[in-house]
Amino acid sequence: MRHLIDPLDFTVEETQDLLSLANRIVADPSKYQEVCAHKKLATLFYEPSTRTRLSFEAAMLNLGGSVLGFSSADSSSASKGESVADTIRVISSYADIAAMRHPKEGAPRRAAHYSSIPVINAGDGGHQHPTQTLTDLLTIYRRKGRLSDMTIGLCGDLKFGRTVHSLIKSLSRYPGIRFVLISPEELRVPDYVITEALKPNNIEYVEMTSLEEAMPQLDILYMTRVQRERFFNEEDYIRLKDTYILTADKMKLAKPDMAVLHPLPRVNEIALPVDEDPRAAYFEQAANGVYVRMALIMTLLGLADKEV
Repeated sequence: MRHLIDPLDFTVEETQDLLSLANRIVADPSKYQEVCAHKKLATLFYEPSTRTRLSFEAAMLNLGGSVLGFSSADSSSASKGESVADTIRVISSYADIAAMRHPKEGAPRRAAHYSSIPVINAGDGGHQHPTQTLTDLLTIYRRKGRLSDMTIGLCGDLKFGRTVHSLIKSLSRYPGIRFVLISPEELRVPDYVITEALKPNNIEYVEMTSLEEAMPQLDILYMTRVQRERFFNEEDYIRLKDTYILTADKMKLAKPDMAVLHPLPRVNEIALPVDEDPRAAYFEQAANGVYVRMALIMTLLGLADKEV
């Protein structure tokens, strides 16, 4: 039995196998509509989510399975003081696989320790978000045809952005990757990401504060929102929330084939006219999230080679 807690839990080869399966699902979803018949996915979401939770549910339903779970801590026994360990022990009797989102870093890993079913980390605090990373990798691969030899710009909240941390860790395993880290000083990427992912892999990176200066060199621009829920000080959030806004004028500085990604939800960081630019890939990215989660569920349940 395997879990997905950290984006590096899968090797590069295993990640490529999963992305290849997701690509086959994109090509003909109907082949897979009964693969998980009679299987149940538990969605254990201790904090709000739209795309991640619904895409997990859509993925399991598309595979012919069913879904049970809760969408907030208030609607679970956590509100009565039940521990994550006890919750997953019980859920293991009800479902075949579980996806957990939790505001505390490390909670899904703790759940996996006590679980008798595969556990998927659907986001833990500001730490990791491995299934969003798989979604990002699939989108980049489908847009560029490769996951190597690119300059990746990451812009906005690089301190609390778990999607950013996971993507850096994953892409650092591919040759020819260079990162441009664009943020205000207060939201720069944590030192542990640099020391654990970038430096050991001899990944070239540069930190800067100007989005306009970075634009011409980027193959991928990954925008993020400044996350109000991660701030302890409302004044700091208000001061930083509109630091970077991607506009149609700024897009004129970019390469013709650059792709813009965003894990969503967006607030003000991408202006609405950018949606009409063919380089805007974020809604395509959201759709890819269903396909890659279908592939992941199949893989963890040992059904990756099964199709109807």
